[in-house]
Amino acid sequence: MVSAAFGAALAAQRREFNALAAEARRRYPGFDQDAFTQFLVEAADPVVDAVAHTAPDSVHGVAAHAFRMGLEMVGQRLADGSPRTSGLVRAWTTVLPRFAPLVARAPERTLGMLSNAALHLATLPGVRVQRWERDMAALAPLVDSIEHLRALGQVLAWRAGAAHYRQGAIAAADGLPEALALAAFRCADAGSWQLARASLASDPWWRAEADPDGVSTHVTGSFAGFGGLFTTPPRLAAAESCFVVQSGERAFLLIADAYGVVLLPAGEADAGAVANLPYLVEGDDVLVGRQRIALALPPEGLALCATASTIALSSPYTHAIQLVARQ
Repeated sequence: MVSAAFGAALAAQRREFNALAAEARRRYPGFDQDAFTQFLVEAADPVVDAVAHTAPDSVHGVAAHAFRMGLEMVGQRLADGSPRTSGLVRAWTTVLPRFAPLVARAPERTLGMLSNAALHLATLPGVRVQRWERDMAALAPLVDSIEHLRALGQVLAWRAGAAHYRQGAIAAADGLPEALALAAFRCADAGSWQLARASLASDPWWRAEADPDGVSTHVTGSFAGFGGLFTTPPRLAAAESCFVVQSGERAFLLIADAYGVVLLPAGEADAGAVANLPYLVEGDDVLVGRQRIALALPPEGLALCATASTIALSSPYTHAIQLVARQ
């Protein structure tokens, strides 16, 4: 069953919708009618119903866009309930209804933008898609334009773990209203966006005291035989603001900050010789200068290297890498 508003819109445009559905069945062999019905009930209906409560005159237009997009998604198997596509359906059920005023004004762009974002984030290892959904939904009342929606999505994708988005996200936040930019980084007490921006730009591990999502250490990497990327224990070298990681014949760029860590293919890059920082193992900790780090790796044979902001630790006995904010 769907809401009264969506049901009325479907009935009013039945002839057009039936023709669109017939065309989809011709275009997509094996079109799953049951999956499409499920999409209408579980994903499209919450959006249309939310629009009905905020902009009732827009319901029929939004319903038409949702119906067409649903046909495309089901035809391309993007709403099949698999882990790859589950975030897309959640975006319709938990995020898009919160943007009902914007959906009503620009349905095609708003529905398309958030759908594409959910699908893309699902392809990025380590990104916490449900954190992105949570924060997008929470900040929706502060968003009043497509441009702000796009910028906020980029900022929150970084905060959800896409560390390689950092520079672009900071630049995107410059285009947001100050209250929204500060809220996105949980730093309303910073005084101004420019002050918070200066801290974010100078230190990849900086986060507001009130921010529950930022951390000062990560452990990443695992054996290829268990679904990871590394065939051999990784060998690291520090670059200007990231690390080059060599494992077997493959090389990666490792980027880490307070919100996440990502490994990107690096083609022919070579980590070169491991550059060891001097350290001292003391119980379950390792001392690097005056900094004490709780070890998450075996203590034997550690190799440490560092950028200006981050210390990376690796061991010949594991395929994991520990990253710690440098103090």
